[in-house]
Parts: sequence; C-alpha cells; structure tokens
Amino acid sequence: MAATIIDGKAVSKKIRLQLTEEVAEFKAKTGITPGLAVVLVGEDPASQTYVRNKEKSTVKAGMYSEVHRLSADTSEEQLLNLVEKLNQDIKIHGILVQLPLPKHIDETKVLNAINPHKDVDGFHPVNAGHLFIGQDSFIPCTPHGIMELLADEGVDLKGKQAVVVGRSNIVGKPVAMLLLQQHATVTICHSRTADLGAITRQADVLVVAVGRPNFITGDMIKPGAVVIDVGINRLDQGLVGDVDFESAKAVAGSITPVPGGVGPMTITMLLKNTLAAAQKC
Repeated sequence: MAATIIDGKAVSKKIRLQLTEEVAEFKAKTGITPGLAVVLVGEDPASQTYVRNKEKSTVKAGMYSEVHRLSADTSEEQLLNLVEKLNQDIKIHGILVQLPLPKHIDETKVLNAINPHKDVDGFHPVNAGHLFIGQDSFIPCTPHGIMELLADEGVDLKGKQAVVVGRSNIVGKPVAMLLLQQHATVTICHSRTADLGAITRQADVLVVAVGRPNFITGDMIKPGAVVIDVGINRLDQGLVGDVDFESAKAVAGSITPVPGGVGPMTITMLLKNTLAAAQKC
C-alpha cells in the first residue's frame, strides 16, 4: 500500500489563513504592523526566487515588507552597518539575511550581529542556546515547519525512534532538539555514520536533510515510517529530494513530496516568527 502524501501546501495554507487573521487583530489592537526586512547580497538565482516569495508572502499576510538587494561586491562592513541600522529601526521586527553570502563575508559574524529579538530565522547563538535548553526562542523556520507538519499529521512522538540524517545548524541539530522536546528518542546521523541503513531502518520518524539527491532509498526505510524529506536538489529532470520518492513511498506510512512538502512551511514559519517578534516588542 502506497504511503500517505503529507501535503505541505495545504497545511501551510491553513496556517497562513489563521496567521493573516492574527496579524489583522494585532494591528487593530496595537496600531503596529509587523515588519520583516530581508537582505539579499549578490545575484544567486535560487536566493532571488526565495526572496521574491518571502516578500510576496509577507505583504499578503498584511505585514510590512522591506527588501534590501545589495551587489555581490558589498563589503562585510557595509553589510554589518545595514544590519545595525535595521536593528535600530522600529518599523522592523524581524531581520533575515538570505544565505549563502559571498565568500568574502563571514556569515557567522553577520548572523551574530542581528539583534536576537529580531532574529526570526532563529540562527543567533542566543536563540540556539534557548532552544537547546528548552526555553522560549525563535525556532529556525524549516525545523519549525517540520514539527507543524508532524503535529498536523497527528504523529505522537512520545517514545518513538526518530532518526535525523544531517547535522547542520539550520536543520539537523535544531530539529533533533525539537523532536527530543516531544519525548522522541533521537539519533543524529551524518557523513561518517557507519552502516547508515541499519540505523534509518529503526526510525519511526525519519528526517532527511543532507543535500544529496535520492540519497535515502526505500530499502533504508522502516515499513510504515513517517518520512520527512527536507532536500531540494535541482536536476535536469526537475526538483528532487534527498529521498528517492518512488521507492520510499512503497514502504513508508506517510511521506513529504518534493516539491510541495517541507518547502511551503518554511516561509510560513518565518511569518509566524515575525508576528511573534512584533508581539514581544
């Protein structure tokens, strides 16, 4: 029996409708319009697409959108000066610096310069630390979206075996912490994990975020498992995930497609974080 397809577009749409109502209520009550500033450095096509989608989604939700498009030769000092200006701008409640940045700019230095109270991407060490110890924080958008999908699917994580393939600061580590907070037993795998398939086949919930097309195949999945595919890989035949969808859906109980799974949730969680930042200001 083929797996149930987890429709990220439908879940995202439902959350955004509710979010738009919450934004309208907040504006009516306080007179404050939640504001998001996105900074794009360079001409990376994928980044430009992401930024356009973020701008459009922010406005549609009733929020204030500000996009700063900078040339690829922008200096690190110039970028840091812009970040500080946005830190001080009362119209701006959330700041997002689109990654990747040009090689001559230190990403860590730039992300650390963002005011933690405006860090709606959840990458600042203060927010990362709060997440690690289970305190209130801005949760990185993709992991946040994954947890919303699992909740909408009715997945009870208590006591479940959860395996995360990938250990990035953006997805792997934070989603592992979130799964742990929901009382799952969590294993993190990576490029040096021995006999990866033996571990992934134990997973009741399998989250894959490695950036390698079709890396996880059906024979590496426990029958009936929930499979969350974070990967977005552009091949000649189009977008594919980190999970080989055709072989995986024959084994899994439910699975996210690519596109249309985790992707739509990321911007939705960005908007949710921006509203939360405005509510806390």
